[in-house]
Amino acid sequence: MQAMVFDAPGSKLKPGELKMPEPSRHQLRLRVLACGVCRTDLHIVDGELIGPKLPLVLGHEIVGRVEALGSAVNGFALGDRVGVPWLGFTDGTCPYCRNAEENLCDNARFTGYQIDGGYASDTVADARYCFHLPESYSDAEAAPLLCAGLIGYRSLKITGDAARLGIYGFGAAAHIVAQLARYQGRQIFAFTRPGDARAQDFALELGAAWAGGSDETPPQELDAAIIFAAVGALVPAALKASRKGGVVVCGGIHMSDIPSFPYELLWEERVVRSVANLTREDAREFLALAPKAGVKTTVVPMPLAAANEALDRLRQGELTGAAVLVP
Repeated sequence: MQAMVFDAPGSKLKPGELKMPEPSRHQLRLRVLACGVCRTDLHIVDGELIGPKLPLVLGHEIVGRVEALGSAVNGFALGDRVGVPWLGFTDGTCPYCRNAEENLCDNARFTGYQIDGGYASDTVADARYCFHLPESYSDAEAAPLLCAGLIGYRSLKITGDAARLGIYGFGAAAHIVAQLARYQGRQIFAFTRPGDARAQDFALELGAAWAGGSDETPPQELDAAIIFAAVGALVPAALKASRKGGVVVCGGIHMSDIPSFPYELLWEERVVRSVANLTREDAREFLALAPKAGVKTTVVPMPLAAANEALDRLRQGELTGAAVLVP
């Protein structure tokens, strides 16, 4: 099978021919139809997330067609179209799993990090962590739902009933969350890189009430904010823009250091918290809600061989929506 292989932090992915994987008892073998390119992939390539399996096939927003099934697989059949997300395995026995917090599992393993992912023509995945996908989305359109959508949805849930929602970093996750939030009747205030008129126009097209640079003050206080940009300096900025009792959710897996800030920004019961990974229940809820809410994904399809170009364009902020590799 064909794959783009990651060998070491800081290195480019290399095209390679790998042995076709065979599914174990609980696994599906999939022909990859599309795989989204996520900022987490950048964090792995750039060495900001340590300890990946090496060599590694990146990619955790996988849309695939079932080609073979392990002997213990239930709920899937040959030819089914399925999605594979970041969460690839949990032990089911640790205190977090027993408390319905499998996203915090002590022994979790993640697709495209400790498990080979979807920057390939074929892959295997544990069927217990795979999902049927809404038929209303094409293969490329469905791919961003599997991380940008899922992490965004979990972040949105944590904001509670916030009516005025700030979103910092208007990329793949933000453009999905904004549509969900508008469906729920919330106002969106979009914060982009200063001077990024393209991203600001995109946010306004998706129904944002206001769009401006991350160095600007929104016209109204925020009830909550979600930070998708991996920039720690945005935490005090979001706190400053939030009302008393507001919550600031850090929605990424990695962020630069949060600078020192005066306690008065946190006082009056403001909250800063992170979101980690996802649960399978998040996935079931979101994949049912997205088509009902009319969520549309904006994607830039690219051939598998262009994986390095896709990562570079993501790093430079040149993409509107999400890049998707199509083998």
